[in-house]
Amino acid sequence: MQTAGSIQAQMVGRSGVVATLALCFIIALLEGVDNQSMGVAAPFVARHFGFSPAQMGLAFSIGSLGLLPGAMLGGRLADRLGRKPVLIYSVVVFGIFSIMTAHIWDANSLIFSRFMTGLGLGAAMPNLIALVSEIVPDRLRRTAVSFMYCGIPLGGAIASAIGALSVEGGQWRHVFYVGGFAPLILVPLLIFLLPESRNFLASTVQKEGRIRPAAISTVLFGERRTVLTIALWVTFFFTLSILFFLMNWLPSLLVRQGIKPAQVGVIQVLFNVGGAVGAMGFGWLMDRTRAWMVVLCTYVGIVVALVVLSQSGALGMIYLGAALAGLFLIGAQSILYGLSAVYYPIVMRGTGSGSAVAVGRFGSFFGPFAAGELLAMGFAPPLLIGAAVPLIVIALISTLVVVKRPVVKN
Repeated sequence: MQTAGSIQAQMVGRSGVVATLALCFIIALLEGVDNQSMGVAAPFVARHFGFSPAQMGLAFSIGSLGLLPGAMLGGRLADRLGRKPVLIYSVVVFGIFSIMTAHIWDANSLIFSRFMTGLGLGAAMPNLIALVSEIVPDRLRRTAVSFMYCGIPLGGAIASAIGALSVEGGQWRHVFYVGGFAPLILVPLLIFLLPESRNFLASTVQKEGRIRPAAISTVLFGERRTVLTIALWVTFFFTLSILFFLMNWLPSLLVRQGIKPAQVGVIQVLFNVGGAVGAMGFGWLMDRTRAWMVVLCTYVGIVVALVVLSQSGALGMIYLGAALAGLFLIGAQSILYGLSAVYYPIVMRGTGSGSAVAVGRFGSFFGPFAAGELLAMGFAPPLLIGAAVPLIVIALISTLVVVKRPVVKN
């Protein structure tokens, strides 16, 4: 006898695959706008309200801190309620509070609005990963996740372009309006066009209509997953620490060095366009060649990019360093999201990938916050960027541990 879940699963055809990939890509695009919006507007927000570097560092970090419980809660609820409803609620939350960021009145209102925006953004990502990885054949899972994820750097490029065109004239709120109203407009399309994961519907154990996911400890550490989970957590933490440090602080650091805001906008666009290429390219390679070679080249590339950025004074070299940093850092994050989708079984994938994303989000809090404190202590920007190199080496070693593990089939 067929269950209701199995019947619904069979109803998801090619149109469902296209709708899932397209809608998840658009959500990732809008998440990229929100991720980058604070970094784009930061120099102008600080000037408008008279915020100190320490206050801005806290504002950067509190948004990232909101991502942590959001990712863990969003992933867990995805295994209980389904990927689609949790994703829709997440989109509503980050849309509303992005708009609120445009109407802050002091440091406390800024901190609250960024925390809540981060909560919604964090809850969305595990569901995006689960939906796109479960809608395609096993051999294309990492490619599908990478396709979805390349929307994030493209969204960052859009935020940078909006910033370059508007914030110089004092209209820094525009980037938050785009990042807020667009997700809310998308919600009806998600309700009517986005199918639930067919593999989730077919694989979830149900009793009296209620889904019973495995205990969190079993998901993360059962069936010999302890080393895998810890290695994923370590590499997510350090990779996202460096990525969010650059995403949030690079514009302000460049302005401090005397680079014009319009040139900073170009640098951010290069960073994000490079990231889009890296996100798609490295994910595609992970499905078609030896994973450890892709990982090694990616993290070595990050080190090269950081060295170029920390040692460059000429504008052309800064442009190059930013493009390389986006290519390899965002490419590395795309690889990690793809990995989190292939090492946990379907019925616990939301919890497993959500925990890794949550730990990474803690890293995205730690990186900007630590940078703000070091800058307040008088550290020079080049020294700050160069100090990230040892953290990347740790992330490389941990990722190599992960890719030696066998993947789980859908």
